[in-house]
Amino acid sequence: MNVWIINHYAIPPSMGGLVRHYYFSKFLRQMGHTVRIFTASEIHNTNINMIRDSSLYKEQEMDGVPYTFLKTRDYSGNGLSRIYNMLEFPLRIQQAVKKFVKNGERPDVIYTSAPTIFAAASALVAARRLKVPCVVEVRDIWPESIVEYKGMSRKNPIILALYQLEKWLYKKADRLIFTMEGGKDYIREKHWEDKVPLEKIYNLNNGVDLQEFDKNCQQYRLDDPDLLDESTFKVVYTGSIRLVNNLGKIVEMAEYLQKQGENKIKFLLYGDGTEREQLMQLCEQKGLTNIRFPGKVEKKYIPFILSRSDLNINHVKQTGIMRFGCSLNKQFDYFASGKPVLSDLTVNYDLIERYGAGVTLPTQDTEEMCRQVLRFAHMPQEEYRQICQNARRAAQDYDYRALTQRLLQILEDTVK
Repeated sequence: MNVWIINHYAIPPSMGGLVRHYYFSKFLRQMGHTVRIFTASEIHNTNINMIRDSSLYKEQEMDGVPYTFLKTRDYSGNGLSRIYNMLEFPLRIQQAVKKFVKNGERPDVIYTSAPTIFAAASALVAARRLKVPCVVEVRDIWPESIVEYKGMSRKNPIILALYQLEKWLYKKADRLIFTMEGGKDYIREKHWEDKVPLEKIYNLNNGVDLQEFDKNCQQYRLDDPDLLDESTFKVVYTGSIRLVNNLGKIVEMAEYLQKQGENKIKFLLYGDGTEREQLMQLCEQKGLTNIRFPGKVEKKYIPFILSRSDLNINHVKQTGIMRFGCSLNKQFDYFASGKPVLSDLTVNYDLIERYGAGVTLPTQDTEEMCRQVLRFAHMPQEEYRQICQNARRAAQDYDYRALTQRLLQILEDTVK
């Protein structure tokens, strides 16, 4: 089967990217299928653009998987340049598809992923033109997430127009995949069941390549004295340090525990983002010695970092959209480390609670979160080991090899 994956932000792992479709492509190819990933040349959250000349596209194998980069402009932040980039990529899809078809290449199915619905809509149009089925994946429920995160009114004319585009996209797609488990709940809430049959909706979470995780854990070790210090209880966060992650809360936790004289607990926040420098200055002003921001590390070091933690912390800004579930990439790395997870993110379909892989708090209260850190720090060894085993079992159920088998079944059923 020849599969075309179209995703604006399918960033290769070596660039610190969003790796879901890299793994799907990798394992589909191992099963004997042909896969082409179409993605934007401007690499999200970097200063890298893969195309600096006038070429429409550039083909390049990265991390063992072939990518087709489509020329898009540079942007920074969320201003006009990014909006232009979002509108440019759908146009490039149409141009590239025509060129590949003219050269004799056709897909059996198009599988498009929609952090933005513009690219997915363009992929769907291309599929209809080629008379092949189209599977649409929803990783971020647009425009609902804009309403929740940005506080825009659902009656805003732009938002209303986006809802109509979203409804059309879901209606026309041959199959729908939601990364969050509550996709059907969302359709019911919108009262779209008559246009979007629930039987064509599937859930396929994010996951982790366990074999690669374990290999990297052994092969790529980080010489960080705080991480290697056996005398402290290490609370670790990995990921972006931006406003949406609300990591000022972890600074509050560090301050509270330091004032309580708990000098054996250390917070290590690996990653970078717009809030990192500000938070570091805040910690310095407060004289905090139990929290560090080591900076961004290559993804290959994440398994070792998490394996050396004692408690992994899952913390982002709480929003109403979590009622449909959540599929954070880092959560599956946390599970793979075999260490407990502390989360203050109240979500439906909570995998942490389902597997007994840690604890999810119904509050973001600083004192309560600190009490939970202390509970894990002083937990009986047998209870702690059981939670660690539960976390690893969750990772096994969401290994990308198993997820790819499920994806393949959806694609094959769609082609039939």
